[in-house]
Amino acid sequence: MKPLRRHYARTLDFAMCALMNGMQRRHRLDTGSRSALEAYMDECEGLTPAQYFAVAPVEPGEETERGSGLPILRWDTPRPSGYPANDRAHALLFMANRGAPTVLMLHALASLADRGYRALGRRFNAAGWNACFVHLPYHYSRVPPGCRNGELAITPDLVRTAEGLRQGVNELRQLMMWLRGQGVDEFGLWATSYGGWIGALLLGVESDFRFAVLQAPIVDISQVIWESPASRHLRAELTSRDITRALVERMEHLAFPMNVQPACGAERVILAAGVWDEVSRAEDIATLHRRWSGSTILTVEQGHFGYQMEEACFRHLQAHLLREIPAAPNDLRIGSEPDTTFLI
Repeated sequence: MKPLRRHYARTLDFAMCALMNGMQRRHRLDTGSRSALEAYMDECEGLTPAQYFAVAPVEPGEETERGSGLPILRWDTPRPSGYPANDRAHALLFMANRGAPTVLMLHALASLADRGYRALGRRFNAAGWNACFVHLPYHYSRVPPGCRNGELAITPDLVRTAEGLRQGVNELRQLMMWLRGQGVDEFGLWATSYGGWIGALLLGVESDFRFAVLQAPIVDISQVIWESPASRHLRAELTSRDITRALVERMEHLAFPMNVQPACGAERVILAAGVWDEVSRAEDIATLHRRWSGSTILTVEQGHFGYQMEEACFRHLQAHLLREIPAAPNDLRIGSEPDTTFLI
């Protein structure tokens, strides 16, 4: 049975990586791309994370989602991208009680459906927690016309990729500021892969987390760009414009989770790794676990895609950090309404 599961996981990862590379082929660099990246590095290299991710408070507009009646917060991003659709932040609220502790749910790259997150939001509500499902840059309501969901989040244009990460972290900080104004003084984080990358950076500048669950987070950025099967076209395009690994690593103190320490304390962090994951490798997440002394690491027999990791994380969360959360009823089980994703 184990060889069959391993074969299935690797086949699925191979297929998804092929789709990722196909999506990236829609984007090419021009002759000025290296100069633009160097200028961005010159601008940002001397900043600290606190400076790079500094934001001012906002007062979001509140809408009501048609059909569900759930409140939606929307506001202008503090880091405009030039794409009007992407420059409006969007958070769907599952409010059990205003002022209750609130978990932020961050999806993966090109996540196509939010049904699983809605079930998870209700699961947290049942325990007295609020939840926010956040549309990360270039996803869901924020997809520019003519683009696919998440297509512009990671491309050979590394300035846009870095600014998307910065945009995501800054918007989450603004959301947390607003929630504090509503009486919230404690947060949770549930993040997957690309969302885990953004979540890890957020942990470096925010301390009010009771827990943080990072599932298959992207942690070794150099490895993902220069070695991962998901980035074959991306690195070929970078190489064609003489963009080197050393140049990219000038941003490692700002955008690489390996260089972050959780401000809330690593003992509140759960890391999850897929044994057969070739995108966010188990050995890289294990390295982060060692650097984040006191964190917990769970390993699950899956590749970068699958739902065993989600349930394993929630069971551990129930047992160790959120003992009051009950087991979910059958209609709220994670994975019962699958979220089809490219998890990177």
